[in-house]
Amino acid sequence: MEIGLLQKKFARMGARLQIGEARSRWPPEGGIDIGADSKGEYFDIRLPPDEAIEYEVIDLRPEMRHLLLLARRENGSKEKFLCGHDERHWFVCAVPGKSVQGVRAAMEALQPPAARMAIDNRLRRMKNRLRRRNEAFVRQGEWFFIPEPELKVDEKLVHRNEPISRGNGGKPHMCQYLYRMGGVLVMVNWKYPQGLTMSEYEKLIAARPSARRLNWTRMQRGAGVYVRGRVWHADHKTIVLNGWHRVEMNTEGIAPGSQRVVFLD
Repeated sequence: MEIGLLQKKFARMGARLQIGEARSRWPPEGGIDIGADSKGEYFDIRLPPDEAIEYEVIDLRPEMRHLLLLARRENGSKEKFLCGHDERHWFVCAVPGKSVQGVRAAMEALQPPAARMAIDNRLRRMKNRLRRRNEAFVRQGEWFFIPEPELKVDEKLVHRNEPISRGNGGKPHMCQYLYRMGGVLVMVNWKYPQGLTMSEYEKLIAARPSARRLNWTRMQRGAGVYVRGRVWHADHKTIVLNGWHRVEMNTEGIAPGSQRVVFLD
C-alpha cells in the first residue's frame, strides 16, 4: 500500500487522509474514522498491529467529492467503503455487494429495497435516482423517507419531537411527527443502545435495582415507522416532509465492513 498515492487520491476530492496504528478505542482489526483538528475534518485509517491490510481507491469522482475504497485483508476477504462529502461533513460508509466497482453503484447499493422499489414505480427521470430528494424518496444521511400518501393514522398515537436512531449510540435524528405500527417495545439508554425487551429489562432491574436510574427511554424496535413535518440533525440540513413518509435505513448494516467504520453520527 503506497500511502502517498492514497493521500493524493483523497486530496483530489478535497479531503485529507491520515494513516496510523489502531488505538485502544478502535476495533482490534482497525477501522476508518472521521477525525478533526485545527485544519478541519480528515479521514483517519487505523491499521491493526498484527495484520497487513492493503487499501486501494478503485473509483474516484472529484466532481461528486466521493471515492470508493477497497480493503484487502490477509485472510482473502475484501471490504468496500464509500468515502465522501454529504451536505456539511465528510463521511465513510461500508458498502454491501461484491460486484460493486464504482461510486454510483455503491450509492445505489446503499439504497434500501423499499427505496429502489419506489424508484422503479415513481421516478420519472432515472438520472435523479441518486439525488437526496426526488419523487421516490427524501434522504437525510443514512435515512430514507418514502412517501406513503394512502397511509391512515390514529392521530392520538402520533408522537411529537421523537428520535429515530440506528441503535449504535450515535446522535439521533429528530422528527416533528412520528407514528409507529407494530414492532417490539424496548427500553433504551446509552448503555443499551439497541434496547432491552420488557422481560430483559425487568430481569435486569430485579438483579440490579440501581439500573432503574439509568435514564431509560421507551422505544419500538422493528416497527413500521412513519414521519411527517420537520426532520433535523446537527450534521444535516433540516428537511420538511409534506404528508406521511415511511422511514427506511440504508443497507450499511449488511455490509462486510460495517464493523470497521468507527465514526458515529
